[in-house]
Amino acid sequence: MTFQPRMQNKIGGFSVIGGMHRRQWNGIVADIWNVNCAAHAGGYYVAHDPRLFILLEQRGSGTTNVRQSPHARGRAQDNDSGRISYIPAGMELWVDISGVEFVRHLDIHFNAEIIGQRLMENIDPSRLDRPQLHFTDQRVMALAELIAAECENPEPLHDLYGDGLTLSLLIGVLQLHGTQPRKRSGLATWQLRRAVDYIEEHCTRAIRLEELAALTGLSQSHFSHAFKASTGMPPHQWQTRARLERAKHLLLKSQLPLTTVAVETGFADQAHFTRVFRKNVGTAPASWKRSRLA
Repeated sequence: MTFQPRMQNKIGGFSVIGGMHRRQWNGIVADIWNVNCAAHAGGYYVAHDPRLFILLEQRGSGTTNVRQSPHARGRAQDNDSGRISYIPAGMELWVDISGVEFVRHLDIHFNAEIIGQRLMENIDPSRLDRPQLHFTDQRVMALAELIAAECENPEPLHDLYGDGLTLSLLIGVLQLHGTQPRKRSGLATWQLRRAVDYIEEHCTRAIRLEELAALTGLSQSHFSHAFKASTGMPPHQWQTRARLERAKHLLLKSQLPLTTVAVETGFADQAHFTRVFRKNVGTAPASWKRSRLA
């Protein structure tokens, strides 16, 4: 999905070396900047989408001061232990740099809605709206170096490589945890017994799901999920098993031909009976009967 980051800035004292290196993936844009800095440089930044700033290299023993409004008290960036910043959408940053000669940094812009769709869950707004300025994380820095190398690679690898690295980095920075699947509750003992008895008594005819649900006082959807949670199989599979058990009894206790056994146990015909029997038991009905009687 195409995503174009929107950013406003007013900066001075920077000179870009060799142009910007950009890679785009699904909902993500990564930029590498190599910049020479004047004795005093800085500016104002605000982006429409959330972004990450990761300092990869800096030359010079100067200082970087960051503040969130023109008149706010600034905060010095510790370039040894605070190279990563997460800036929420719409958050202003004012930056003053003094005595720094060169900066190489990675900027990652992302569309939170697209990323949420890819993760199949909405990202918690509190995580998106909470800035994280000047922190360090060895895993994030390792991923950032790999992403930067891929951005500058004249023969980039498959899109899934850079996309996977960058998505992993975002998951790490935002501390996104996978949701645990909801455990479905099973049927009460009386509900299960009533449903099972009904299925086994009427297994030779088509049993509608609504009949079973009515017996237990549940909706059809609720009953179906609860029955499977209790037995490990859906109701129609339990009915097939009940038909096969009845068929086995007839095979061992009578001399009825297979066509009759098939009809007596609710199968369409002998071919249908043989196919279902073989699939569930592992052998044809006649072979099974011979082996049991032997």
